[in-house]
Amino acid sequence: MLEMLNWLLMILPFALWGTAMAAMSPLVHSGGPEIVAFLRLFPAGLIVLLTLLVIKRPLYIAKKDFVWFLVFTLIDGTVFQFLLARGLLETGAGLGSVFIDSQPLIVALLARSLFGDAINPIGWTGLVLGLVGIICLGVSPELLRNWLLMGQAEYTSPLLSKGEAWMLGAAVAMALGTVLIRYTCKESDPVAVTGWHMVLGSLPLLGWHYFDSSWPLIPSWSNAEWSLMVYSSLLGSALAYGLFFWFATKKELTSFSTLAFLTPVFALISGGLWLHERLEILQWAGVVLVLISVFLVSQRNLLWEPIKNKSDDFQQGVT
Repeated sequence: MLEMLNWLLMILPFALWGTAMAAMSPLVHSGGPEIVAFLRLFPAGLIVLLTLLVIKRPLYIAKKDFVWFLVFTLIDGTVFQFLLARGLLETGAGLGSVFIDSQPLIVALLARSLFGDAINPIGWTGLVLGLVGIICLGVSPELLRNWLLMGQAEYTSPLLSKGEAWMLGAAVAMALGTVLIRYTCKESDPVAVTGWHMVLGSLPLLGWHYFDSSWPLIPSWSNAEWSLMVYSSLLGSALAYGLFFWFATKKELTSFSTLAFLTPVFALISGGLWLHERLEILQWAGVVLVLISVFLVSQRNLLWEPIKNKSDDFQQGVT
């Protein structure tokens, strides 16, 4: 029971992020991307810090972690949220989430290089399947058919739109943030780091919005739209980021970050319900591949050990 609860809590940040993407999608078109990013981060960061104050957990950032904290805040707070909000202007919630959550591939390589996290053949198979699933979800079915059938290139649109390029940039920023949190939290509380990086990382976004005359200073949203903003901030940021970075400091990075493959699944489901985005058969195949990839990578050591033992026994028998 405790193990199941632990897994549900590990999955929860990605479910909240996926649904928050669908909630934010209409807001960036009416209020502007930078103000949406600011309102997602700043109130959430304050709530995280106030919660720590109430439960009497440390709020400070250790001196030894401060430089890494500034780098982490710039990349994961300001840059990531800016790229995410900009990307939402030109992509759907589900499709945008698909491109962002290619970041476990980057995390796996960084974690392998920096921390020595092992990736056995089962894990690599899972990562490849996840990438294939993301391609099935995100690339145009017409273009895929053209590739697979090796037909003439009749599809004239670019492979990636400008919005998708923003989202891939966000994936790189998120992957770097996932790795940087370990350097940032050597002596600092990970939840405190999360709260401060949201508060401070949001301020450049507010400044950008203030000087951008193409959007109103204060969005003229309805009560329903403000409710979506509150959901994206309190649950899609405060709770989701607090859980994510807490687990990122406690769990093996490649396995945990691969759960991010679930985020586009939640985004596509919520986008279908709220925004009437619809999946084609090829995209449903991508969802299945993504789920298989999450299982393979997260359980790669358990699945690989019997195969490795049999291989070792066979080699010993031969010799």
